[in-house]
Amino acid sequence: MTEQNDQGDIWEVFVQSKPGLPHKHVGNVHAYDKQMALENARDLYTRRKEAHSLWVVLASTIVAVPGDETESFFDPADDKVYRHPTFYEVPEGVTHI
Repeated sequence: MTEQNDQGDIWEVFVQSKPGLPHKHVGNVHAYDKQMALENARDLYTRRKEAHSLWVVLASTIVAVPGDETESFFDPADDKVYRHPTFYEVPEGVTHI
């Protein structure tokens, strides 16, 4: 008989390294509640004081497009030609747009 290893829920972790910068996804932790998730994330992802702010989000609350539906979900953007800069010429000398 195998022993069950219940480590709690999965929480996704986002870190902001400096004020004004975006939060970046850095990984996830297992925890039974939000306080434990914050503490686990702090201990795992901010050991060298590389964080200004820390977010944890219960992974089961994140809504995403299912992988097999991405093509049909993003398909309406294909018929909007004005979103694609293919109808004008770039002036000579311009290297970055």
